[in-house]
Amino acid sequence: MSPDRPSEHPLFELERSMRTGEHARETAPEPAVGSSNGNRLSGPLADPSAEAGYSEQHPDRMGFFTDTSVCIGCKACEVACKEWNLLEEDGLELTGMSYDNTTDLGATTWRHVAFVEQRIDLSTRARVDIGMPGMGPPETATEEVAGSEVRWLMSSDVCKHCTHAACLDVCPTGALIRSEYGTVVVQDDVCNGCGYCVPACPYGVIDIHPENGGAFKCTLCQDRLGSGMTPACATACPTESIQYGPLDQLRERAEQRLEQLHEQGITEARLYGQDPTDGVGGDGAFFLLLDEPEVYGLPPDPVVTTRDLPAMACYALAAAATAAVTIASCFLGGRR
Repeated sequence: MSPDRPSEHPLFELERSMRTGEHARETAPEPAVGSSNGNRLSGPLADPSAEAGYSEQHPDRMGFFTDTSVCIGCKACEVACKEWNLLEEDGLELTGMSYDNTTDLGATTWRHVAFVEQRIDLSTRARVDIGMPGMGPPETATEEVAGSEVRWLMSSDVCKHCTHAACLDVCPTGALIRSEYGTVVVQDDVCNGCGYCVPACPYGVIDIHPENGGAFKCTLCQDRLGSGMTPACATACPTESIQYGPLDQLRERAEQRLEQLHEQGITEARLYGQDPTDGVGGDGAFFLLLDEPEVYGLPPDPVVTTRDLPAMACYALAAAATAAVTIASCFLGGRR
């Protein structure tokens, strides 16, 4: 940065340098680690922040690990998110879909707690005991009806902050950028409301605000991270279902928790979004689920929607060249 240039936030400085090409000349990052055929739009990527142009001294990649086995559906995370980010209320009335009053993530709902009511066969599935009091008198709290019972699956959903974020790739104005913490952040003052990011997201997270027309989603409380604080949702969670920290540490903790549940007989427990080799290169916000992803409204095999852009560009160029040769041949042949 030149001495006569006013001070900028690192995110805005990076976005400016990306437009001018200065970051490429100054940092010249290496190709994505583990990506095949030089395709930087997909495949494992060890350090998204370095790939975006940050120096080697940038902070560790931070993220969320959501353990749905201990989520009690209190919605404290939703409330904390709205309060800290000054998001307007949008769910004071029940929808008729269980106790869900917000239904999905959106421009004004950056955290959404899903309620799934499910009757299970106790002969094939074990209970998940989180030490919470049961419903009804003690003598009836553990009664079984015809060998089955209704269980609640609750999960606090959020933006996944993908390693390969298609929303960031397709943004024409640079409003979506990668932060020094590896998160994906929207600059609302740069967003022009084109909406390209909405269909690009494989999880259906980002949304356009109905009034101002801008795109909005979770920022992982970027303003709090810069001050060394924990995101509001994780701070408010009473059961530590939402855990925040360096992504590598969270993945290790998740593997230990999964092993613990399997030892307890919860064999259907699984991790979702933690694998760096999956279709989005691994998520910055991943989950421990007690059933198939579809039960929670999550795609079973998400793939970054921009993965095939290089190949598509080659096919388009080849088709254009073929068309040009064909047209030229027609004109030349007609003159004869």
